[in-house]
Amino acid sequence: MTDLRLTPLAASLPSTVPFVGPEAQERARGAAFDARLGANESVFGPSPRVAEAMAKTHIWKYGDPENHDLRQALAAHHGIDAKHIMVGEGIDGLLGYLARLFVGPGDHVVTSLGAYPTFNYHVAGYGGTLHTVTYLDDHEDPAALFAKAAETNAKLVYLANPDNPMGTWHDGKALEQALDTLPDGTVLVLDEAYIDTAPDGTAPVIDPNDPRVIRMRTFSKAYGMAGARVGYAIGAAPLIDAFNKVRNHFGMNRAAQAGALAALKDQAYLADVLGKIAAARTRIDQIAQDNGLTTLPSATNFVAIDYGSDSTFAKAVLDGLIARGIFVRMPFAEPQNRCIRISCGTPKNLDAFATALPAALKDASGG
Repeated sequence: MTDLRLTPLAASLPSTVPFVGPEAQERARGAAFDARLGANESVFGPSPRVAEAMAKTHIWKYGDPENHDLRQALAAHHGIDAKHIMVGEGIDGLLGYLARLFVGPGDHVVTSLGAYPTFNYHVAGYGGTLHTVTYLDDHEDPAALFAKAAETNAKLVYLANPDNPMGTWHDGKALEQALDTLPDGTVLVLDEAYIDTAPDGTAPVIDPNDPRVIRMRTFSKAYGMAGARVGYAIGAAPLIDAFNKVRNHFGMNRAAQAGALAALKDQAYLADVLGKIAAARTRIDQIAQDNGLTTLPSATNFVAIDYGSDSTFAKAVLDGLIARGIFVRMPFAEPQNRCIRISCGTPKNLDAFATALPAALKDASGG
């Protein structure tokens, strides 16, 4: 059969993924990386209670399709009703469901040029028209995003706070005030994947009944469970319930559910990890300074290092680091692509980065 009978939309899309994983790069280079500092995973790992809980799971059973225990625990953690919470296969999975609910051919969506590309991938997959606005001083620009949403009659507008890939952030009160300019009928998709690593006051105070906003949270970052794929959305009950129309009801496996529940209960371990992340951010900044470079202030578990030139130079440095066994990534749009993003690693990871960076810089500068 040569005709796959794909839909016209699917047939028109390129066969791409948002990110090339480090495993694929290791296979291509024929060697493992010495330091995995490009995917913003938590190299500090999850609470020991997570592994214990996951090991005791009867994995031969399907997971609870309602994610009841985890939703109840999250509701208690946030002081809201469980009807405002939807659990899904990481924020990426939830973004896919959200796009399926809102986006059809010709529908308009707004994001920042260079922001998290997986959201764009889902919008394209359902035929939406994506509009972008530029960053302002390496920050996403809520005023410009909301103005573009009004101009295009957008159904969704995406904003990450703190931001990926730059690590910058907006004060929560500033976002609360900005919501007054969000056009009627537009839903703000507020991606808060890195909110646990951000300063107090970064999260805006938003009533979960507010139909204008859906917030995305994850266990992939500070909680150290990226491979388990556990995320959740917080929003108005009618929107949360709408996910049941399209989601994979058995998408969450029992081990992931049990692990996330154990991670949430161990807030002391989370606090310890946050201290290690803060120390790693300081170390990355010092490594940058030692090499005549600067960093962007970060509220995430990574730091963007400004290489002071353009994307060609930054890409040459990135290639030099990868050749020396250091897995890193860089933003894909100007002017953010003058930077390379370094995940917060262990002291050993960052020692390896500190050793490799001067040689990579020398190669990129032509020796």
